[in-house]
Amino acid sequence: MTMQRRFEYHTLFLEPGGWIGGKVDKETFDAELARLGADGWELVSCFDTNQGHGATRLVIAVFKREV
Repeated sequence: MTMQRRFEYHTLFLEPGGWIGGKVDKETFDAELARLGADGWELVSCFDTNQGHGATRLVIAVFKREV
């Protein structure tokens, strides 16, 4: 009998700096990735949301880990 694998998911929302969007702080983003990785989370998707005129509103990273 094969056991079905089960996962839990975590979503990280990262706001770029600046009033109308800006750059994501690389050190902050790397630290969050490292922290979640150390806790067993695996990054499965990462994308940004458009605020308009090429500005980024949020960077969204989705993680999963087996339960």
